[in-house]
Amino acid sequence: MALDIGTLARNNRQIGIQLELWANRVMDKEQITGCQSQVLLYILRHAQEGASLTAIHHAYGYSKATLSGLIKQLREKGYVRVEHCTGDDRRKLLYATDRGKQIMEALSEYNRQAQGWLDRNFTPEELGAIERLQGKMLQKLIAANECKQKEASEHEKSDKPAQAI
Repeated sequence: MALDIGTLARNNRQIGIQLELWANRVMDKEQITGCQSQVLLYILRHAQEGASLTAIHHAYGYSKATLSGLIKQLREKGYVRVEHCTGDDRRKLLYATDRGKQIMEALSEYNRQAQGWLDRNFTPEELGAIERLQGKMLQKLIAANECKQKEASEHEKSDKPAQAI
């Protein structure tokens, strides 16, 4: 049986969408979306040193524009506060507020529920295989995209006419 890359891509996208729908439904009790809860959990896990927008971007792959919107919403709901980084006023760090810390137990419980669902529906070997294969696929796609971006950048440089002195 030949692999259909289109089906693989659609299934992966649908899995992501269904996971997000589930998270949104579960997190609705806390008036927070699944994406917002992921970002808040990251900020809570980095409570001592603070979390930067760039670090969250690297961890989850969301665009910085999307993250800025998520952070704004979390701030408006009173879950997150922003502080200037000592020694560099341009850099800002994110910290959970007391309200953000209070939601930690609920977020952890929802994560335990999701893990329980996975454990009921897949063997540890299956989960390990899925994780390894997804990781391998992601690494190869990132490397391929970075290579293409580098090639495009070099091509743009070589296409530009030399400037007269």
